[in-house]
Amino acid sequence: MQLSIVATLYKSAPHLAEFHRRAGEAARALVGDDYEIVLVNDGSPDDSIDVAVRLAESDAHVVVVDLSRNFGHHKAMMTGLEHARGDRIFLIDSDLEEEPEWLAAFSRVMQEQGSDVVYGRQQERKGQWFERWSGEVYYSVFNWLTNIEHPRNIVTARLMTRRYVQALLQHREREVVISCLWVITGFRQSEIQVRKLTGSDTTYNLGRKLEHAVNAITSFSEVPLRIIFYVGMVIFTISLAYAGKLVVNRLVFSEVVDGWTSVMVSIWILGGLTISFVGIIGIYLSKIFSETKQRPYTIVRAIHGQSRTSH
Repeated sequence: MQLSIVATLYKSAPHLAEFHRRAGEAARALVGDDYEIVLVNDGSPDDSIDVAVRLAESDAHVVVVDLSRNFGHHKAMMTGLEHARGDRIFLIDSDLEEEPEWLAAFSRVMQEQGSDVVYGRQQERKGQWFERWSGEVYYSVFNWLTNIEHPRNIVTARLMTRRYVQALLQHREREVVISCLWVITGFRQSEIQVRKLTGSDTTYNLGRKLEHAVNAITSFSEVPLRIIFYVGMVIFTISLAYAGKLVVNRLVFSEVVDGWTSVMVSIWILGGLTISFVGIIGIYLSKIFSETKQRPYTIVRAIHGQSRTSH
């Protein structure tokens, strides 16, 4: 099979039929009839699975992977890649903010540059000023902490060769941050400028974005632990010097030490730092706990499709 188009479903029912039509047209224009469309239902609360199954029943190119519950976008994408059979795999969101017609341009760049990956990158991040500004801050901090040159403003859409996807799937961690795995897997990667359309509301609210940022940083960097150590050493050194000063003042100058306000402020500051540092260590310990249990990162309830039906 020459091509697999992989997309995940979450509240995707309103635009799924159009996505299927446009994705099929883009695939046929590139490889004729030798393609498949793999749709992964990530526990969508609407009737996305019903729409997808009807598409699979009417179109032999469609395969629907129905997960047992919502596992998260990144894990659902990895599951879709596991079930893709094509020599080239086009990963894309199904909400039509990313256009299936990009496939032709991605394929052309892949052929011209001999790349294993062609990914889309927005010239300017969409959203209000705060979202754009926070995105810039996130990428700057993340790249500094992890020493990973993570491209800025990338989109989900990317065309990948079979050998790259096989290498990507060798990563077996349970806390999946797929955009970072895309980078550290390596191979020759090329970018293409794209413009996302503004359509459906994002399912990533501020809380989920913050959770993603913490997960990404603690999954790919030990720098926060090093920072804890160095901050602790600085505080210890300053405290030792200040204690020495107090002893000298008392013995040499007979000064009486007072200042309960400064004492209380110090206690609050040190207490806050201690709780924060314990929390950071706790995050790393929770990741170790999660990884050692070796639970599957997704569970497939059923696979629907005329060629690969499973219940």
